[in-house]
Amino acid sequence: MKRLLLLISYILICSMKAFPQEDMDKLEQEMKKMMTDPKTIYGKNDKVGRYYNIRGFRMYAEIYGQGQPVLIIHGNGGSIANFFKQIPYFSKKYKVIIADSRAQGKSADPGDSLTYEMMADDYAALLDTLKIDAANVIGWSDGGINGLLLAIRHPAKVNKLAITGANLRPDSTAVPQAIWDMVTPAYNELKNKVNKNAGEKTGFKLLSLLTQQPHIPLTDLQKIQCPALVIGGDHDVIKEEHTMEIFKHIYNAYLWILPNSGHSTPVLYADEFNKKVDEFFREPYRVFKTAQRFF
Repeated sequence: MKRLLLLISYILICSMKAFPQEDMDKLEQEMKKMMTDPKTIYGKNDKVGRYYNIRGFRMYAEIYGQGQPVLIIHGNGGSIANFFKQIPYFSKKYKVIIADSRAQGKSADPGDSLTYEMMADDYAALLDTLKIDAANVIGWSDGGINGLLLAIRHPAKVNKLAITGANLRPDSTAVPQAIWDMVTPAYNELKNKVNKNAGEKTGFKLLSLLTQQPHIPLTDLQKIQCPALVIGGDHDVIKEEHTMEIFKHIYNAYLWILPNSGHSTPVLYADEFNKKVDEFFREPYRVFKTAQRFF
């Protein structure tokens, strides 16, 4: 399991390479402090965190703030703590619901299978349990995939959807081959191991997600009824043309490609990310008719 987390961390670090070294060093120290500082509360806040019985497992979630609900979904192998730059901002204006996804963080799941569809259904069930009819949704990486599937499978649950670094399929049309060359050996190693311990079983489930899923047809994107903000870095681990493909197949969508950015848009561009997503949630979706394309 530690090797998987190190691998995912390495991918994130690679996505930061476009930044000056001093900025990377500062960010690395900030992230280390966030992960080890006992004063950091996100993901371990007993005052607002609790477990919910969701579809056969205990899902850990924390709730911050008041107002219109915003559901935030983390990426593969991540946790609530990954959004340490979003929770303080959005909780001042919204009711923030943020959870550890199935088989990640504190949400242990001993089952053998794990799919994005399962996780999307988990989040719909969490909203039902919290008696929340619908929410604005933010998803990063795998969280973006979960957000897309939540909007496809449970359209009434999503008011607006903001996703960054999501993909529709596990191949080189969506993700550069160099990334597959990086992650595939770890997947094959665990796949071929006969007697896996509990940590290795969880790691294999997460690597299987990373390398074998998702499989979302373009026609399914056309089922999304809510406005969407589709985000990516111009040097993301998701190809920019694939991010454009997602944008093009959602009827009411905006596209935002961040320059000089890899996969970690909510961290490296936190201020811009938070303000842009907040503005998207607050303002009515603008339909561009022919003449309006000039403005």
